[in-house]
Amino acid sequence: MAGNHDAPVVLIIEDEPDIANQIARRLQAEGWVPHVAVDGHSGVASANQLRPDLVVLDVMLPGIDGLEVCRRIQADLALPPPVLMLTARDDEMDMLIGLGVGADDYMTKPFSMRELVARLKVLLRRVERASAAASVASGEPPITLGDLSIDRGARRVFRGEEEAHLTPTEFDLLVCLAQSPRTVLSRERLLAEVWDWADASGTRTVDSHIKALRRKLGSDLIRTVHGVGYALEPAS
Repeated sequence: MAGNHDAPVVLIIEDEPDIANQIARRLQAEGWVPHVAVDGHSGVASANQLRPDLVVLDVMLPGIDGLEVCRRIQADLALPPPVLMLTARDDEMDMLIGLGVGADDYMTKPFSMRELVARLKVLLRRVERASAAASVASGEPPITLGDLSIDRGARRVFRGEEEAHLTPTEFDLLVCLAQSPRTVLSRERLLAEVWDWADASGTRTVDSHIKALRRKLGSDLIRTVHGVGYALEPAS
């Protein structure tokens, strides 16, 4: 963990003081270490300085908006933290754009503090699981499927000679598909294994991340089975 290696450090980038303070107080009650930034520019600077374990990010911010903040965090940090985005608008396009720039989860205001904490705990478990998996895989040969190479220890992906820069969630999703090549995995199974979600309410989240993988790795690599899910189809 960042900070004192015991308590998760959470950066809250939110320009509404009441909401930011409510989140911070609740996270403190959980034993976590919250930090608040009130605009986009200070949010990016705080992320670079703190290297937080999690980020709670409002979409509508003064200075630069949350989508651009998310892009910059993904670009600036070698191992970017999971990002949960907040918005006042229940707009599916906002959600897809947010997930497309690297956000891991999405909540619409107003929201339950209990639900927010539950979602953050899921994201934190995923970080811990990914770190453990990278440690176990360190020194092991990459997964090689056709011209696709996945180094789980270093968390690096190559298609041919070209490296693809994936977000943590995109990487975990690709590994899940690569461990069962040419096998159709349902959206529900992917949600359970990659996102650690027990219900199927986030199937559009899976679709959005698949689109991002296709954009970065090529549209030929992942096959859609309509009404079911996706399969990795490496070139033979």
